[in-house]
Amino acid sequence: MADITSVPGLRHLRGSPTGHVRHLRRGRVVHEGTGQSFWFRPLNAVLSEIPVDDRELPLLFHARTADFQDLSVQVTVTFRVTDPALASTRVDFSIDPGTGRLRGAPLEQLGSILTESAQQYALSYLTGAPLAVALADGVAEVGRRLERGLSDDRRLAETGISVVDVRVVAIRPDPEVEKALQTPTREQLQQEADRAMFERRALAVERERAISENEMHTRIELAKREEQLVTQRGANARRQAEDEADTTRIQSEAAAAQRLRLAEAQAAGARALGAAHAASEAARLAAYREVSEATLLGLAMKELAANLPKIQSLVLTPDLIAPLLARLGATPMAAPTATAAAEAAEEER
Repeated sequence: MADITSVPGLRHLRGSPTGHVRHLRRGRVVHEGTGQSFWFRPLNAVLSEIPVDDRELPLLFHARTADFQDLSVQVTVTFRVTDPALASTRVDFSIDPGTGRLRGAPLEQLGSILTESAQQYALSYLTGAPLAVALADGVAEVGRRLERGLSDDRRLAETGISVVDVRVVAIRPDPEVEKALQTPTREQLQQEADRAMFERRALAVERERAISENEMHTRIELAKREEQLVTQRGANARRQAEDEADTTRIQSEAAAAQRLRLAEAQAAGARALGAAHAASEAARLAAYREVSEATLLGLAMKELAANLPKIQSLVLTPDLIAPLLARLGATPMAAPTATAAAEAAEEER
């Protein structure tokens, strides 16, 4: 918007870089161009300001496809005024010389022109295409047709407007139809999800089966090794028992042999002792063989006396000695000898 400063009887206008100002006085152009700055008299000046910058125009309109389905088309058109002088003659861009504001709504008028033209080119395609084709290829095709049609539009060219860019934002059906169209895709996606879930479960079951088989093989292998261990332990126990039996047998045989040798030695010793005793007895008997009977009797009495218990006193009567002497056939001198032997034995006791 132009900046206008007031002084008594005059006005000063200062334009902008994006505003094309046109100053007419008495039907003639006095000032024209962007970035203008000049003085003017408000009573005889006709001022117009045409924006020459790029403008965004969002469009939203409805269309019906060949199969009678309603569509909402959302388009954004970028345009600018390329011929401000021509545009000022077709559309009212006049401004108030006191405030610099537009007196009318020229931009809304340009928007209406663009909207009607864009809607016409979009409908020419959408009304002849079915819903599926319009939704699949409509964005690109509508964009091409709008760009080509608006660029070649005679009315826009005569108004001094040039279309810079056309963007089709969206083409959407009614919510119920859109939901119905989304259902097969959703079902397919759900089926893919279910299939993936089933495959994941099958893979988990397969892995669990593999783990179970591995555990079973491990248990079988452990059982086999345990069986081998038990067998080896039995063999070791048998070998140990056999070794112990052999050791016991050897020890028994050694002990028996030792006892046998000991018995034989004892027997040999006994035989030798017996032989020695026998020899001694034989020698003694041989010695006694030369001794008289009375002497032997005295020695016997002496031996008897040595082996008898201790006797305090012994009384020998003639009645006791007489028969003994008679049996011995002793002479009268023998009695004192026997008596003397008895007395000697008594003394020794």
